[in-house]
Amino acid sequence: MTMTAPTETTAKPQPAETAGAPTVDPTELESGVRSYSRGWPAVFTHAKGSILTAEDGREYIDFFAGAGTLNYGHNHPELKQVVIDHYLEDRVVHGLDMFTDVRREFLQTFDEKILRPRGLDYKVAFPGPGGANAVEAALKLARKVTGRESVVSFTNGFHGMTLGALSVTGNSMKRGGAGIPLVHATPMPFDDYFGQVIPDFMYLERLLTDGGSGLNKPAAVIVETVQGEGGINAARAEWLRGLAALCKEHEILLIVDDIQMGCGRTGGFFSFEEAGIEPDMVTLSKSISGYGHPLALTLIKPELDIWEPGEHNGTFRGFGPAFATATKAIELFWGDDEFEKATIAKGAYVESRFNRIAAKHPEHELIVKGRGLARGLQMPSGEIAGAIAARAFEEGLLVETSGPSDEVVKLLPALTIPEELLEKGLDIIEAAVDEALASA
Repeated sequence: MTMTAPTETTAKPQPAETAGAPTVDPTELESGVRSYSRGWPAVFTHAKGSILTAEDGREYIDFFAGAGTLNYGHNHPELKQVVIDHYLEDRVVHGLDMFTDVRREFLQTFDEKILRPRGLDYKVAFPGPGGANAVEAALKLARKVTGRESVVSFTNGFHGMTLGALSVTGNSMKRGGAGIPLVHATPMPFDDYFGQVIPDFMYLERLLTDGGSGLNKPAAVIVETVQGEGGINAARAEWLRGLAALCKEHEILLIVDDIQMGCGRTGGFFSFEEAGIEPDMVTLSKSISGYGHPLALTLIKPELDIWEPGEHNGTFRGFGPAFATATKAIELFWGDDEFEKATIAKGAYVESRFNRIAAKHPEHELIVKGRGLARGLQMPSGEIAGAIAARAFEEGLLVETSGPSDEVVKLLPALTIPEELLEKGLDIIEAAVDEALASA
């Protein structure tokens, strides 16, 4: 690996003034629905680059990056200056879908530096502040365009927690939280679900062509090219091309959910670039703002843009600082292909380290997964993966698990992470794996 970067440091937190102030235990006051704080029982106060600092002064390497929201790291200095200037100059913060200069500048920059160089022609809809909003908009529009109700999703897919997005999500625990039947969605096997035993799309194609199958012709197919929450399952380029061809043959709209895997996570700005396909719709959120600000896009082929004014809307679909930082992030990182090359190189390094770890423990049949800087190491069980993540936290590393049984140690570091921090974090993981498997 030939990457170089300066060592990152954070400003040391100062003791809080607590004399005479009431003490609130957040574990008692906050809802039991909280999640990440259970595995990482620290109170974080500062963040810079790929380092998070807790109020006791301890630093943690971040291999989580806000679940893929912080592809450019925490508080990138040039992006931070954009935020500061935006507020100091009394620029528009809340604008719904009114015209603002920062909205216009984002659209122009996105078109000139992202869409046109890739030969992509999309209309841009701002559906609301989060990824689930983008998915809901895509599903609604697909049904409106086609006049059909059914949507095909894939095993172990994850698309959000609102009811429409949840209906095309595979996780049974999350689906169970809906409290009502989740209908008008049909799951199909994701790439390699049957271990190459069954030819690609044999089941789906048969259902589509058999008048007795009982499958209503779908409005759309929604897919992640790399399933993040599902266990870092990366679809092969030829599988994605086959899916796109099948959708075109049967006049079914193809939606690529690029919320976690877009904005450079797999190398190219869009995760589907490698496969050479052009989805009918694309959903983006998480890292699109560049700074962790809420922002989401639904990209739509122009001929599909048949919305009535206000037919899909949201109060927070025009957050000015998010437009400003999104524009700056594109200018900083996507003017050429150097950032993409660096991400691919870092991802190859992680893959090589994971392969080495797997080779040390052949009896446990560890599986190395992923693309770019979305990487996973599948363990024999969720208990072992959880023990590894817990041990990593003790050693100063934030890393999560994913998969149907949380059996995959999942890496989503910032794409800007310096070489020395990437190596140090992987050293921690390797030691944690050795320790966990020794006692398994």
